[in-house]
Amino acid sequence: MDMLLDAVARRRYAPFMSETVTFIPGLSAIAERYRGILCDVWGVVHNGENAFFPACEALAAFRAAGGNVVLLTNAPRPSGPIYAQLDELGVRRDAYDAVVTSGDATRAMLLERGYTRIHHIGPERDLTLYEDTGIRLVEPEEAEVIVCTGFFDDETETPEDYHDRFRALIDRGLPFICANPDIVVERGTRLIWCAGALARDYGAMGGDVVILGKPHAPIYAAALARLGKEAGGPLEKSDVLAIGDGLKTDVTGAVGQGIDTLFITAGIHAADFGDAERPDPDKVTARLAEEKLAVVGALPRLRW
Repeated sequence: MDMLLDAVARRRYAPFMSETVTFIPGLSAIAERYRGILCDVWGVVHNGENAFFPACEALAAFRAAGGNVVLLTNAPRPSGPIYAQLDELGVRRDAYDAVVTSGDATRAMLLERGYTRIHHIGPERDLTLYEDTGIRLVEPEEAEVIVCTGFFDDETETPEDYHDRFRALIDRGLPFICANPDIVVERGTRLIWCAGALARDYGAMGGDVVILGKPHAPIYAAALARLGKEAGGPLEKSDVLAIGDGLKTDVTGAVGQGIDTLFITAGIHAADFGDAERPDPDKVTARLAEEKLAVVGALPRLRW
């Protein structure tokens, strides 16, 4: 165990080199180093259909030992409805202290900038984003800005289905605010398109795009503030561990903020690493090197 912790400590502050990434046996191997955890939700705690019980048990064990956990998600809705969704999926309440969402960050920005007329792209379930804001949802002809929370129908539509619509919106000079940077997520065993794919295409077509949520700094500032509130006082970043499965969002965001990161390999990138339950360490190492990301360790799935 001492050798493992020494390896973790070396990676904690050193830039990523070519040594093989350390696969730890479970969160308990490094938990004593940290007072707080920022944990991704979709792909780590659940798959959109069911909770991952070992992951919930691991977070509950960390909290039982005196730590605090904030779930950090790119869900494009305010955190309030997410608690009910987690309950429905079977995520136990003792696994976390609070939830911070990309929707929280988006809502704060919309209010700060004083937008009152928005053209919304996304499913009806995301309209809680605008509740009690005074914002009106309008057609493009009246809009000041577009806010995208996802696809109208993520079961059947593809990004290409939106390209004609985007050309007209870009011609009107409407900026595009993306409330969920994820390109795809897992829903059960399927990959589902998310708002980040539409933001990518809108920008590629010449539109002005603002993306909120992970990996961008504002959501980390909000999450760290909430973690400090739960802990009874501010935490140093060195006391915080981030856990996530998305290299472009979870890992890039946390590493960019100077937060130690535990990479969950059997999430959205599972197919890149061989057997999901027994990933090839060399493939994981090569991918992290390609992305120029250093992590303190990896696990196929979060467990204690």
